[in-house]
Amino acid sequence: MSELNHAALSQAATEARGLAIDAVHACSSGHLGLPLGAAEIGAVLFGSALRYHPGHPKWLNRDRFVLSAGHGSMFLYGWLHLAGYDLPLDELKNFRQLHSKTPGHPEFAETVGVEATTGPLGQGVGNAVGYALSAKMAAAKFNTPEHTIFDQSVVCLAGDGCLQEGVASEAIAFAGHFGLDNLVLIYDSNDVTLDAMAEVTQSYDTLKRFESFGWDTVRVDGHDLDALQEAIAAAKADRNGKPKLIEAKTLIGKGIPEVAGTAAGHGEGGAKFAESARAALGLPAETFHVSEGTRAYFAAHAAKLAADHAAWEATFEDWRAANPELARQLDDAVAGRTPADLLESIPAFVDDYKGATRAAGGDIIQAVAKAVPSLVTGSADLFGSTKNYIKGGGDWGPSDFGGRNVWYGIREHGMGAILNGIAYDGIFRATGATFAVFADYLRPSIRLAALAGLPVGYIFTHDSVGVGEDGPTHQPVETVSGLRVIPNLDVIRPGDPEETAGAFAAMIERKDGPTALFLTRQNIATLSAIPVDERRGGVLRGGYVAKKEAGELTAILLATGSELQHAMEAAEQLGDGVRVVSMPCFERFDRQPAAYRDEVLPPQCTRRVAIEAGVGGLWWKYVGSDGAIVSIDRFGISAPGNTVMAELGITAANLVETAGKL
Repeated sequence: MSELNHAALSQAATEARGLAIDAVHACSSGHLGLPLGAAEIGAVLFGSALRYHPGHPKWLNRDRFVLSAGHGSMFLYGWLHLAGYDLPLDELKNFRQLHSKTPGHPEFAETVGVEATTGPLGQGVGNAVGYALSAKMAAAKFNTPEHTIFDQSVVCLAGDGCLQEGVASEAIAFAGHFGLDNLVLIYDSNDVTLDAMAEVTQSYDTLKRFESFGWDTVRVDGHDLDALQEAIAAAKADRNGKPKLIEAKTLIGKGIPEVAGTAAGHGEGGAKFAESARAALGLPAETFHVSEGTRAYFAAHAAKLAADHAAWEATFEDWRAANPELARQLDDAVAGRTPADLLESIPAFVDDYKGATRAAGGDIIQAVAKAVPSLVTGSADLFGSTKNYIKGGGDWGPSDFGGRNVWYGIREHGMGAILNGIAYDGIFRATGATFAVFADYLRPSIRLAALAGLPVGYIFTHDSVGVGEDGPTHQPVETVSGLRVIPNLDVIRPGDPEETAGAFAAMIERKDGPTALFLTRQNIATLSAIPVDERRGGVLRGGYVAKKEAGELTAILLATGSELQHAMEAAEQLGDGVRVVSMPCFERFDRQPAAYRDEVLPPQCTRRVAIEAGVGGLWWKYVGSDGAIVSIDRFGISAPGNTVMAELGITAANLVETAGKL
């Protein structure tokens, strides 16, 4: 462990405080408490303890730093600037302004050096666990006895707000159980939450709590550079099968005496004292001041980091030469490449297949896993029901960190945040599964995946009132539409096994956002009258003509998922002028050229009826004011699935009757 330059790092911490004060004061908005209180933590991390290279921010073997307490974004922006990342001082001056690279909360892919989109508290803790999971998996898959190319650490900074959130508890328990000893969580322990002192809402012993989850713990003075350096270095070096918690006792808002140590120090309350605070800190009157000494220190530190990066690059090139197939797999994984013939590699189903789409998905994922080595999956204690277990893929964990099946336990929200962390790391294609009705338990993570453009795949089964006897608590009538309203999320509800094959291919091939598949529990008909290629390809386009009218077009029936079979049956009864349109994915269909959409749904035909076993409000954009919707705009009932469907009107007969009334 190298000896710290106390004078340089102390000065850098002071100037980082000044940058935060000036940025928040300039826009009269933001959070000063963490950037000021954790300044010494930042100085040790970016000035000594972290392995990174500002000139190569995506270095595969860099340490990952996640600011879970994303409201303290000026902490991260300030240190990224000082460390030499491509984040100019003018961007700090434009903090929280339109089109700046310094938004109110850190956003992945918007600001160089930001490893995760954070802000909703606790999410970053789960993301860090996902990063640590990915690092363990990468080391197991790609390291060889001769070459170690992955041995990075994941460091997360969180506060009381993060640790009070349930998602963090789920992720913490997961990390401890599976021995993620490459994970270091620094707890900014300042005894304050936004509204009041922390004692108003918590009284547990944090160290004992983490120890009970299987973590190693230590408490240090968060303003003592030596204590921080020693604790962080020891935590990174000790790969003993336990993640590490460092409780750093800090003074929130340190540097502004008027609010320091109080709840008022959390937000921008101290910004009005900027001038006196700057003077008390020994900073000059000019704002956004960074001394030549601090610049020189970080330039020299960057040179050392560059040398570390160069040494790794040499090892990496030797590894590539010795392991060309592994190198090809890693290149494909990082680039997100998938086989051009992915859809063709999935075997076709027999015409008389009568399984549920969850069962079809269980067969399909085996073929996809063979074609895409970077695919990993997991389930929230429901592998036996969601059917997404990769056979022969091994169970991920201490005995096999290369395993492709992750057992998340009953931790849906934690699973969602961890999946995001894996996706942020950008090496493995992360998918996870649970029952559709529990999608709301991980909805905040899904929303962030969509916001950050992460290619996460969600496999939700038991997708409608067809669940049956479990009753309304487990019948997700509103869930599918509830997720459809999230921007940049593709929601796919396939209508038979071949559409399910198309859905999996669509999920895996998508690079710019997440995809949620909704699959049935109940068996449904295989629509063998529609050619296989049309069903599969139709899903990729979001919607397609499943049955073309035999005469002049008089009506269009639209359906998705298990209701497609009813539309096909109803069309036979309604006559030659009826067209059936399968609409497995609204979002994909809406992205098609207008000419294709008009070809599928000719504007001149306004006699349209949609059917779905769920709430129907979103269908109006397709059926128009002259159309009708057969839907379930109430909660379900407990009875056998077919009985529930019939009782609630999800039948071909009701579809025929509704169309006849138009």
